[in-house]
Amino acid sequence: MDLFDNEENLTAQAPLAARMRPRKVDELLGQEHLLQPGSPLARLIAQERGAPPALILYGPPGCGKTTIALLLAEGRRFRQLSAVSAGIKEVREEIEGARYQLSQRGVETILFIDEVHRFNKAQQDALLPAVEDKIITLVAATTENPSFSIITPLLSRSLVVRLEPLTNESAFRIIERAITSPRGLDKKVTIEPEAQEELVRLAHGDARRLLTYLEAAAGAAVDGVINRASVAAAADRTLVDFNIDLHYDIISAFIKSVRGSDVDAALHYLLRAIEGGEDLRFLARRLVILASEDIGMADSQALVITTSAAQAVALVGAPEGHYALVHATVYCSLAPKSNALGRAMGAAQRDISDGEIGQVPENLRDGNSPFGQKGVYRYPHDYPEGVVSANYLPEPLVGRRYYEPSDHGAEARITNTLSRIREILEGNE
Repeated sequence: MDLFDNEENLTAQAPLAARMRPRKVDELLGQEHLLQPGSPLARLIAQERGAPPALILYGPPGCGKTTIALLLAEGRRFRQLSAVSAGIKEVREEIEGARYQLSQRGVETILFIDEVHRFNKAQQDALLPAVEDKIITLVAATTENPSFSIITPLLSRSLVVRLEPLTNESAFRIIERAITSPRGLDKKVTIEPEAQEELVRLAHGDARRLLTYLEAAAGAAVDGVINRASVAAAADRTLVDFNIDLHYDIISAFIKSVRGSDVDAALHYLLRAIEGGEDLRFLARRLVILASEDIGMADSQALVITTSAAQAVALVGAPEGHYALVHATVYCSLAPKSNALGRAMGAAQRDISDGEIGQVPENLRDGNSPFGQKGVYRYPHDYPEGVVSANYLPEPLVGRRYYEPSDHGAEARITNTLSRIREILEGNE
């Protein structure tokens, strides 16, 4: 395909974002740090020798990944696949076409795969031989962290380039360029400073979104002037970015805010996740886990609240289920915290992993087996306090302590009860 659609195809009906796509390296804004002379990406664009056989462009939407791929393809055959719709069959067809072009015509092929993180392991494996043999130069774009979404063999053969979201300064320059350029709005409209600031805010560093909103605002402009009302008509709400990296960061911040008892921060991250399209059931599951992991016996009601919230979310869905998640988040944020359950679980797991298990005491074994229970089993309910002196742990672990309550919330009261129980169990009544 020809680089950057033919001029005749870029009519006024084409989206503004397509018409304003940079056609030269010096038109690309926001990624100047990657294009310094001598940088790997600059050398790759200049087609210098020793270029890597694969390039992974990692960054948020609208930061220039496709544009960089097109710039890299200058003077070479360019083929594009989307991982959303393409499979192994299409990948192999492109590789065979590239093999023919290279062997018969000496023409190199750039194979650009958009959203490569959507390829499964088998689909990514299919690319490896062609990359290894330099049948193709692979350029792959992803919004997800390559460490999580790209198989290790492909990652090790690739130069990973991280692109940054568009800076505000670059966004203002793009607006100015789009307003004045013959390829853009060609000075048919003007824009007020407040409208520019609102567009930049709504774009969230996404050049494509910025130009899409600008074009819509131009259509809503009165007397050829784009003002804040024009922008409001073009975009009635802010779109929240929530790609896979932000998913990990926001969910991490959400749980840490609840654990840290900052109810306001917890609500911010919860609603930010919800607005970003996070699965409500996932958020509910994380709260259920937190209820035992970070609150535990300090307030056992937290587990009841979070489990009920999870059931409510499953029952009513969105948006009504948001209230249940907010309810659970506020409750857990304000609840006393204890990780005593987690510490107890970890200590017991370590003993088992280390082989510290021993035999079940004979008087605790199943009495229905001929090789089962022996000795005297004293029934706790026959004793005044419902507890009787006995060894329940295997012999090597007698006296081992796993659960040690904190002095927070209900666990502060549990401490005295536990001390008394252990005194009786050890025969120290």
